[in-house]
Amino acid sequence: MTIATPAPTAVSHARLANAVRFLAADAVQKANSGHPGMPMGMADVATVLFTQFLKFDPFEPKWADRDRFVLSAGHGSMLLYALLHLTGYEDFSIDELKNFRQMGSRAAGHPEYGHGGGIETTTGPLGQGIATAVGMALGERLMNARFTDAAVDHYTYVICGDGCLMEGISQEAISLAGHLKLGKLIVMWDDNGISIDGKIELASTEDQIARFEAAGWDACRVDGHDPEAIAAAIAAARLSDTPSLIACRTVIGKGAPNMAGSHKVHGAPLGDAEIAAAREACDWNYPPFEIPEDVRDAWRLVGSKGGALRMAWEARMSFLDAAKAEEFDRLGENLMPRGWKAAINAHKKALSEAKPKVATRKASQDVINVLAKEIPELIGGSADLTGSNLTKAETQAPVKPGDFSGSYIHYGIREHGMAAAMNGLALHGGMIPYGGTFLVFTDYLRPAMRLAALMGVRVVYVMTHDSIGLGEDGPTHQPIEHLASMRAMPNVLVMRPADAVETAECWAAALEQENRPSVLALSRQNLPTLRVAHTDENLCAKGGYVIAEAPAERQATLIATGSEVALAVEAAKALNAEGIATAVVSLPCWELFDAQPAAYRKAVLGETGTRVAIEAAIGFGWERYVGLEGGIVAMPGFGASAPAEKLFEHYGFTVENVVATVKAKLV
Repeated sequence: MTIATPAPTAVSHARLANAVRFLAADAVQKANSGHPGMPMGMADVATVLFTQFLKFDPFEPKWADRDRFVLSAGHGSMLLYALLHLTGYEDFSIDELKNFRQMGSRAAGHPEYGHGGGIETTTGPLGQGIATAVGMALGERLMNARFTDAAVDHYTYVICGDGCLMEGISQEAISLAGHLKLGKLIVMWDDNGISIDGKIELASTEDQIARFEAAGWDACRVDGHDPEAIAAAIAAARLSDTPSLIACRTVIGKGAPNMAGSHKVHGAPLGDAEIAAAREACDWNYPPFEIPEDVRDAWRLVGSKGGALRMAWEARMSFLDAAKAEEFDRLGENLMPRGWKAAINAHKKALSEAKPKVATRKASQDVINVLAKEIPELIGGSADLTGSNLTKAETQAPVKPGDFSGSYIHYGIREHGMAAAMNGLALHGGMIPYGGTFLVFTDYLRPAMRLAALMGVRVVYVMTHDSIGLGEDGPTHQPIEHLASMRAMPNVLVMRPADAVETAECWAAALEQENRPSVLALSRQNLPTLRVAHTDENLCAKGGYVIAEAPAERQATLIATGSEVALAVEAAKALNAEGIATAVVSLPCWELFDAQPAAYRKAVLGETGTRVAIEAAIGFGWERYVGLEGGIVAMPGFGASAPAEKLFEHYGFTVENVVATVKAKLV
């Protein structure tokens, strides 16, 4: 554990903090766009954190045992960019700050993961940062349990605002963190009493201290402009065995003599006159973007201290057990363990021989049982639906408060919090998270899924009960538009396997996606094994393939996903028996299929005859595969409450209707 160090004595705290304030104000002014109020108001808190507590090395920004700093109030991004520039991160030169919010700048309007060292996660949608940080703090504890204090022993710090705490996801995150007793998570709330509309009292009068305490957190309130009080609060929080909230009472836009404390300073440039007045009021008599030499040297000294801490960590790592050290290095390089693909292929072969008739959710659990033995970094979980999603492997032990030796997380009924925490686990490194709920409840977690796609992180969503096939629970639980909506999201793989073999292949394809999330849409109802001839080749990794070729030149091609592939196979048999040469294409993943060479796609879809798509969901988007002249057997709208077999018959998912649709298109 690192010990707090005093701020550089040669330069006052006020001058260090003012460097942050005016870099933020100047950048927003130059861009004529941005949010100066929060960076100016939280400059004192951030200065104390970075100069006295935060463990980081600007020259090795991906150092595994660095503290994580998350700016949940992402609109105040210039606070982060100013700190990164001042402490010596090469990605954030003064020219980058001058180019704030402009095309190609690393200093985007909100912090974007991957734009430069020191940005731990993409933030901006309020609440996502604090919820993602819960996953990071949990990841630290999970990795610590595997590799000991010598390898993993760091804090996760968050700066959040009133908006973050108003968003519903914050309650899910706060509750989960308190339950798990994530003592190395420290949240500093910018308690400035201001929102865009005006004073916070217009919309919120709750007692945040009591709220956090009720969730099992330590909580205190300090003057956010008193560096000694801030330092004392952080030091105390670091000793707690529960997560901590520090309510930092601040003045938004502090330093601006006429606008400070007003909502007017939240989301607009101060203006030349107000910045000039602020310079005079703060005794900051330097041109825009100019940092005096003594202040710059003091900040760079802060940044340079991390090198010694990192080297001390490297020395400790040299004494780590050889096997543990090798495993830690593998995870740091984001390499999969040897043997997992062979295990998947052996499992596929056994399935093709046994030909089980099982729900793909059960087939997924069987795959997880295989993977959990081969991939120790696989961290599972479910939003209180473990017995329905079938997401827990036989070998996985649950993560408990104070006991992080397990690899399965009971997230509770917190779908949104679960998805954000999964992002945090993936971003922390050393883990591949997956989590389950019903497919219809992707509505509850969609914002975190979108951020996973935007950041390009490997998380796997195990989404079961994927159609009207769930039956009697009715239209509130039957996903209709969800596949289409997720397919519309960039950089997400949406996979809907047709049988147990395809389920294994889709899992394998998902695990190979280092830079994007994947959705597995899985059935509640049992499905027959269609892939009875084994191949080591992952056919689903191509997105689509011919699962049953026509006996002659194609007159019709049936294209389906999931449970409807079996229907397509039966319908093709009936059509072939009538002399209508029909092939069946299984298309479990549109995104992977669209990435294949044009020649392959043409060969699979066929260049003769008509095409008919079959999917127990809204038909939106299928035109790209069947064309304007093709047919689509899909849901006309929301479903109903009834046994699954009655629903499929009612909505036309029958051999007779598919055959009739094909014949109508051939006329």
